[in-house]
Amino acid sequence: MADQIMVKMVLDAWHAKIKEADDIFNKLTDEQLQMEVAPNRNRGIYLLGHLTAVHDGILPLLGFGDRLYPQLDEIYINNPDKAGTRGNSAKELRAWWKNINSTLANHFSQLSPGAWFEKHNAVAEEDFIKQPHRNKLNVIITRITHLASHNGQLIFLVK
Repeated sequence: MADQIMVKMVLDAWHAKIKEADDIFNKLTDEQLQMEVAPNRNRGIYLLGHLTAVHDGILPLLGFGDRLYPQLDEIYINNPDKAGTRGNSAKELRAWWKNINSTLANHFSQLSPGAWFEKHNAVAEEDFIKQPHRNKLNVIITRITHLASHNGQLIFLVK
């Protein structure tokens, strides 16, 4: 029972932060996405691509299959904003953002509470024995804090 409660609390927080991000992205025009969140900081469109790429990386990490958008890493993970790499359109990124989060929600709903406490794919068996907190649920907890941080930046673009 405790496992179910913990999983529900974490997934409720995940869905709340996704909704918060969706609300922000839905309020922002394509032009506003081109603005920096603060002087000499990332643009909104870069953060949209970055978050999409990070969430896409959850698929193989949790054993849900291959990434849908691996091409995003070069632009939005491996390089900083305005590094001279050609980015994607706001329309593409908005669609991919929605798709990856819908795909993740579908996978999340199919995992049993106990499965959330199994190791994720970036930890070796012998390490997991020593550090059982390196489980699938902990991945979601860290991604919630990552998303919350960027939501805090993005809100400055909303007029």
